[in-house]
Amino acid sequence: MNKFKLLTIALFLGSASLFASTIINPVVSKDEIRKQIVELVASSTGSVENEIVVDVTFTFSTEGEIVVKKLSTRDKHVLKFVRENLNGKKIANPGRANRNYTMPIIIK
Repeated sequence: MNKFKLLTIALFLGSASLFASTIINPVVSKDEIRKQIVELVASSTGSVENEIVVDVTFTFSTEGEIVVKKLSTRDKHVLKFVRENLNGKKIANPGRANRNYTMPIIIK
């Protein structure tokens, strides 16, 4: 009987800790995220030779920083531009952490 009580208490504490550790994810639309990223790119100081449309796959860290995962181009100038102006930058309303987002961005 003593083991049964101990087991019930352990199960209760284990399940209570699962519900207590829920992560609150902000609800931000993709359009709002895209708008903020376009503002980051538009306010950048660097430039690329030609206007180019790049599909950027990225996620957000738990601190809200942009983590660029994949680009649809191999142009070294564009890669450098994205690393300097997007990777590691924080935006006002980041999306969910560790969720992949893919957006086309025009770089001028």
